[in-house]
Amino acid sequence: MLRFSTSAFRAHLLALLLLLLAGTARAQQQPMLAAGSRTILTSDSVKLFVQVAGQGTPCLFVHGGPGAGSYSFEKLGGSRLEDKLQMVYLDQRGSGRSGSSRTNNYSMARMVQDMEELRQQLGLQKWVVMAHSFGGTIATAYAQKYPQRVQALVLTNAVLNPVASLDSMLTYGTSLLPATARPTPSLPQMQRFGMVMGALQQQKLAGQLQFSHDSLAVRAMRASRAVPGNPEFAQQVFSGRLVDYGQDYAPATAKLTMPTLVIVGQDDRTTGATAATYRFPRKQVVTLPGKHNSFLEQPAQFRQAVVSFVQQLPR
Repeated sequence: MLRFSTSAFRAHLLALLLLLLAGTARAQQQPMLAAGSRTILTSDSVKLFVQVAGQGTPCLFVHGGPGAGSYSFEKLGGSRLEDKLQMVYLDQRGSGRSGSSRTNNYSMARMVQDMEELRQQLGLQKWVVMAHSFGGTIATAYAQKYPQRVQALVLTNAVLNPVASLDSMLTYGTSLLPATARPTPSLPQMQRFGMVMGALQQQKLAGQLQFSHDSLAVRAMRASRAVPGNPEFAQQVFSGRLVDYGQDYAPATAKLTMPTLVIVGQDDRTTGATAATYRFPRKQVVTLPGKHNSFLEQPAQFRQAVVSFVQQLPR
């Protein structure tokens, strides 16, 4: 009969526990992604452009626009975060450097599926999801569908209610125009919006809608024009045929329990929201001077807010 002393049994048990813990840690460890650009193919054969840069906690950037692409944020804001975050810049289907859908499938469900397929192809267990402007709707929808894959949310100048955003932009944009250039209030909303945007361009006032200084608007425009763009997604959204982009996603935030950082521009007239609009149970709100592009208008404070938030996340 084999006999073990109590001390020997404890030693064997401790060794076994250590092996199990080590195996669990290896299983949960996130892979280090190779830096650089790549193209992924979705399950419905759309080619998506992805750029990976930096080191640290994986972070998916969800751009706005709709259809703006990720390049402008990468160069003007994201690059400041890459010493602490491994940034994954995705150009959504029909946007930026990505391809278009042959079946014109630009639904919210399909956008969410694209993000999840990207996560799977990259081999990540979970990631921080960061969104700007209109990207806030897509990021929130993704967090609803896959909460277990979202380590945290970072919403900067985010739109959660596109209708309220449109109303706010229309009201503010109209106020910037001289009385003689303002459209008749009785016209349909989308017609007035188009007329106001055109008049702001003609009056050289368009930059004031989203930027505190014209020089910042020029920098953003220069960056956005540095790479080819794809207008397909934007055209689909503004056509009015994609009804799920007209929904108010703010009420859904009350049930999203992941840590959430909300960065708000003090004079942002684009989002159509206040800090109280975002009802995440575990939210932190940081209000920065400026309008709709806090990462460009207050780069040091923006970086500090994001890095401090991410460093507090549970490991």
